[in-house]
Amino acid sequence: MQKILNVPKEFVDEMLEGILAAYPNQLRAVDGDAHSLVRFDAPVVGKVGITTGGGSGHLPLFLGYVGKGLLDGVAVGDVFQSPNAEKMLAVTKQANSGAGVLYIYGNYGGDVMNFEFATELAAAEGIRVETVLGVDDVASAPKGEETRRRGIAGIFFLFKVAGAAAAAGKSLDEVVAVTREAAAQTRTMGVALSPVTLPSVGHPTFEVKPGEMEIGMGIHGEPGIRKTKLETADQITEQLVDAIFSDLELRSGDKVCVLMNSLGATPPEELYIMFRHTKKVLNGYGVDVARAYVGEFATSLEMAGASISVIRVDSELLGYINAPAHTPFFTQA
Repeated sequence: MQKILNVPKEFVDEMLEGILAAYPNQLRAVDGDAHSLVRFDAPVVGKVGITTGGGSGHLPLFLGYVGKGLLDGVAVGDVFQSPNAEKMLAVTKQANSGAGVLYIYGNYGGDVMNFEFATELAAAEGIRVETVLGVDDVASAPKGEETRRRGIAGIFFLFKVAGAAAAAGKSLDEVVAVTREAAAQTRTMGVALSPVTLPSVGHPTFEVKPGEMEIGMGIHGEPGIRKTKLETADQITEQLVDAIFSDLELRSGDKVCVLMNSLGATPPEELYIMFRHTKKVLNGYGVDVARAYVGEFATSLEMAGASISVIRVDSELLGYINAPAHTPFFTQA
């Protein structure tokens, strides 16, 4: 795999420098540290601060969603590595307007440890912080053990709901409650067709052989639930949708929103082929697709593959998902 790089160890710093140069009126670094970013107008007076963080290599996750109607700040780690607690605290202080701050991040050991420490540091400075974890990856733990699951592309729906609720002037307790409901109603299942190459390593970190696919592989290369020969788009889609349908216990008459996500190297054409069948399968179950998103929302460098995220919605959740937002990587009128 060939990459467009200068010095591998400067990959993240140069990427952040480029993003700040591209969006100077939307993002700013906290105290000159590009690993701690906030929306340009942060803090927004009277509004609950919504913040996140995680490793690089997943654009537009995480920093691409900092902006109006979504997140107020993000702590950025190295490739596939958690940001430290001090960087998260710096973001927290800049996002806090006195109404408190909500952390939303994926359920990974390093992130949990560092964000919990940041929560303690924030409390010592008089800032109330609450947390909602993304735990949407159906493949990462069995039903009944949802708290062990990883957070992947479905975290977009949590960002969307929390950001819209905060923008509407809801209190921290209200924002937490509706975001936890969103998390409880969100599931994701993915398939990987190729490995990734970390800039600092220079070669693939795991193997997916030509003609094979791995159902349920994590966005850092965590093992999936099975490797099989590469199947057709419709066959792959049915496996992913059926796993979500069963785990979320969807019923005829339910309403959902769907996120059809590229893991980095899968082109839009293939995503639309998959979405076409996703909608057909869900409609066959009597489930109505109220809104769809198709594109790159949570990637893994150049990994080929896709994930499908589904959130069951009521009128409140759908209203927040439909609310306007404007960030460097996502705009919704």
